[in-house]
Amino acid sequence: MAVRQRRRTRHLLLCGAFLAGCCGPAAQAWGQIRADAPALPVLGDAARGDLSPVMERKLGEEIMRDIRRDIDFLDDAPILEYLNTFGSGLVASHPGARGETNADYYFFAVRDSQLNAFALPGGFIGVHSALLLAAQTESELASVLGHEVGHVAQRHIARMIGQQKQDALIPLAAMVLAALAARGSGDAAMGVMAGGQGLAIQRQLNFTREAEREADRVGFQIMSEGGYDTSGMVAFFGRLQTASRAYSDLMPASLRSHPLTSERIADIQARIRDVPYRQHVDNLEFQLIRARARVLQDGSTQGLAEATAAFESQQKSQNRQQQVGAQYGLAFVALKRDQLPQAQAMLDRARATLRRTEGAFSTGQAGSDGAAVFAALALDIKLAPGQSAAVKLQGLKDAELAHQQFPLARGLACQYADALILNGKPDEATRFLREQVLQYREEPKLHELLSKAYAAQGKQALQHIALAEQYALSGGKQAALDQLAIARKAGDASFYDMALIDARERELKTLRLEEIKEAKKAGRPDEGR
Repeated sequence: MAVRQRRRTRHLLLCGAFLAGCCGPAAQAWGQIRADAPALPVLGDAARGDLSPVMERKLGEEIMRDIRRDIDFLDDAPILEYLNTFGSGLVASHPGARGETNADYYFFAVRDSQLNAFALPGGFIGVHSALLLAAQTESELASVLGHEVGHVAQRHIARMIGQQKQDALIPLAAMVLAALAARGSGDAAMGVMAGGQGLAIQRQLNFTREAEREADRVGFQIMSEGGYDTSGMVAFFGRLQTASRAYSDLMPASLRSHPLTSERIADIQARIRDVPYRQHVDNLEFQLIRARARVLQDGSTQGLAEATAAFESQQKSQNRQQQVGAQYGLAFVALKRDQLPQAQAMLDRARATLRRTEGAFSTGQAGSDGAAVFAALALDIKLAPGQSAAVKLQGLKDAELAHQQFPLARGLACQYADALILNGKPDEATRFLREQVLQYREEPKLHELLSKAYAAQGKQALQHIALAEQYALSGGKQAALDQLAIARKAGDASFYDMALIDARERELKTLRLEEIKEAKKAGRPDEGR
């Protein structure tokens, strides 16, 4: 029951929730809105004084730091890279998708059994794992992400706060506090909402209804301009309407009273009739990523058994992409069960199925054959604990080749570094990771691996300095300060290391004091991170 309460609270409190939008009333004037209508007016000017673009991004980053530490955050490189490549393509297809703030979008996934997606302040867009599984085509996924991009482009969060500023019904601090409370206790989060925001619920809904009409219009334009089948929006809304009936009892009455109606779906269908039909051929990655999401959604014994049953059924499909996805999923399940020979055999089978149908469903797009996603799983198998030294050495060779083939794939770069460390090459790993850190300073995983490489070299001071950077980038400023204190006491700290420690400590202490002050102003406890 506590899990259900937490899920319900997340749906209500996270800004711009897709499901909350679908619970709005049918748009009375929607039938008059055409896909080729003029671009929506930029409404940020009215909101700028209430929530600046800088504050919007800062708020989003603060919430994201906590989401990244949540057990339900899917920190899976292939899924994150697919979503960001897919989402970036959608944004690039529509000139106004970045809005007046020129939003820098980041797409991610969370483990959740309910169909939902949500937009946070500053361009962070989350997708539930269940939604990835429910979407049958990339066009359906595009309809959801396009909708959420619309929320960001139109600055709906800033406008919401602007509408309610005089009554101070939804202060920014309360939004953050509720989001944090939702992570640990549904009861606590509901208490925050009831105590500080109860009177604002109807006003939020009234505003959200108009915001949803705008977001749907932007989403429809993005789908059309991005080359996706716009009927995917109708297909997914219909699926969402059916699914929402199954858990509507978990929603507050004020949301249940405005379900996704047949009229709303009919309005979308009317708009689709006015645009030429365009068939979209899905990339194979879509099926591979859905397979990963299914396995990662529930890693328990029962969850893996259910995933196995689903994949075995999917193998019987006449669609070759479905077959390859199912075999890839079975290989991933075997890896999770530490059945390494079976995992390798099933992955080889998936590749064989793909070779038999080579060209049958190619879109001509770079990487549409799923090579990077295949390579990531193959490396996970070869570098897994229990593999022989010979297999791990082959994994290193494969990792180097994969990194050369896909130099922008961050997950493969990390796997290459890990392979160097596992094969007793910490010096090479350190050189490689230092180069990577210079290019991607904000990536915690690189600093974590650099710490491992330094540890293998016996360089204690540098090991803890790297760990401090990892913790700082993950939002744990106090933990970072603790690591710097350990580094200071290390016997091998050089004069340069000490100067670096001093400078970083001053910076982090200043930021830590700001955190404490902000927590005090917001009336929330300081977590001492």
